[in-house]
Amino acid sequence: MGTASKLTDVKVKTAKVGRYGDGAGLMLEVRANPSGTVTSRNWTMRFTSPATGKARWMGLGQYPGVSLSDARQAAGDARKLISQGVDPIDQRAGEREAMQAAGQAPKARTFDQAASLLMESKREGWRNPKHRAQWQSTLDTYASPVIGTKAAAAVTFDDVLTILSPIWTAKPETASRVRGRIEAVLDYAAVIEGAHERSNPARWKGRLDKVLPAPKKVRKVEHHAALPFGKASAFMKQLRALPGTSAQALEFTILTAARSGEVRGMTWGELDLDNAAWTVPAERMKAKVEHRVALSNEAIALLRAIPNNDKPGAPHPGDALVFPSLLKPGRPLSDMSLTAVLRRAKVPVTVHGFRSTFRDWAGETTSHARQTVEHALAHRIPDAAEAAYARGSHFVKRRKLMQDWADYLGKAMADVTPIQASKANMAAA
Repeated sequence: MGTASKLTDVKVKTAKVGRYGDGAGLMLEVRANPSGTVTSRNWTMRFTSPATGKARWMGLGQYPGVSLSDARQAAGDARKLISQGVDPIDQRAGEREAMQAAGQAPKARTFDQAASLLMESKREGWRNPKHRAQWQSTLDTYASPVIGTKAAAAVTFDDVLTILSPIWTAKPETASRVRGRIEAVLDYAAVIEGAHERSNPARWKGRLDKVLPAPKKVRKVEHHAALPFGKASAFMKQLRALPGTSAQALEFTILTAARSGEVRGMTWGELDLDNAAWTVPAERMKAKVEHRVALSNEAIALLRAIPNNDKPGAPHPGDALVFPSLLKPGRPLSDMSLTAVLRRAKVPVTVHGFRSTFRDWAGETTSHARQTVEHALAHRIPDAAEAAYARGSHFVKRRKLMQDWADYLGKAMADVTPIQASKANMAAA
């Protein structure tokens, strides 16, 4: 956030990224692309609507097209309306409708202007402020250099292809978002300019799908690097020699074949050590369905060895985290803390990849049923007919499966030297 002191022409022209107040609600918002290059300097005014009593933001144009003195004049005009009990945004909309009714087309907006207005209109609906930043970043990086100063109504199919073609296969996820956001901006511009029937050149179905491959056909599937199960017990011995909460959390994650987030957020109240079970509540599961994990003897021993430092000898409070952050008391470990353990051990795999290690081990070396393995991984059975017959959770069978896995991980190995596996030896998850 910039300074709240009065702006000058020099400050407006040279201001870095941020928001700068000129007083009485007038703000200069300076934006940049990911490389740090300033892409726009927009005037906005924050006010309380006399109609609703709620805060609103009104766009007043973009510098240098709208100078500091112009912005102050526009803000002053808006404040006069507010003092008279009139919402200036509503007033502007009414004037636009009157012009349309009289057959007078309002001044065409540029793509960047329409994008700014659209994002302002979505401000209150976006729960996360990062949403606007993400929209702004993608549009500033890919769309604005090509069509930013062009009238939204004049953007063509070729313009959109010029933006998307270089990134459609190289950055499919990003390209898909850019296309959708361009489409949204152009639709918004058409609506506010009274051209509801205007054809949108960024529309996928019936337009771009005729010349670009479907996103799902070009989207790269990125697998999690996984340790070959033949090296798992050697790594486990190496891991158990490492000190710290993060190493313990990683060991427990591997023993249970659970997801990192499920383990890092685990509380003592979710555990039933006497019955060797851990119940993960639905809100912390990927599928939003409660999951019961069968715990091996080794997993139980690991948990029982964790002391209650606040009250030695007393049971852990039910709402206390099992693996809390040492840097941020009361907060769970970060995902990177477990990854750091792997890096310290010089093993180029991911935490999530150990689920693949477990699955490969179970499928290739044991006679455990596939359904039992899938239940252990909290996977939904894709085949509807098969799922209809698999109504149980295979918990008893999973208890045997998880103990077999723990036994395999703990077996004596001749080769227990630090594992420095190359990426070529990593199995795909």
